[in-house]
Amino acid sequence: MRSRTVAITLSVPRWKVFHYLSRVENLPRWATEFCRELKVVDGKHKVMTCPAAGGQELFFEICADDRTGVIDMFAGPSEEQMTVFPTRVVELPDGLTAFLFTMFQAPGMSDEQFELQHDNLKREFENIRRELVET
Repeated sequence: MRSRTVAITLSVPRWKVFHYLSRVENLPRWATEFCRELKVVDGKHKVMTCPAAGGQELFFEICADDRTGVIDMFAGPSEEQMTVFPTRVVELPDGLTAFLFTMFQAPGMSDEQFELQHDNLKREFENIRRELVET
């Protein structure tokens, strides 16, 4: 199984990055290549993905631990078929913070689609920079 990790270094405190990215409500603001719409159905978050991400409705959940900086994101067509997207927020010296996001190639996903999603993720990281550094 192939994987890719995308990382960004931000000149903002770790707590600010963690707080922003661990809140599911912020997903549509930064994950613009993935999330066209976020809604709550029967108490569960659902994402309507953008056409580039398949244009489907997926369950979505975030499990975050402020102590470790881990923000696990889960998405899937049902609650039983959710894939993990592990991420981590790391405090660095000099007031810098790193955010790392690992994605895995799902079974049946073409290499071309995997690379397209990797490129989309890199573009979304620029949204994170705009949201956290330029505001």
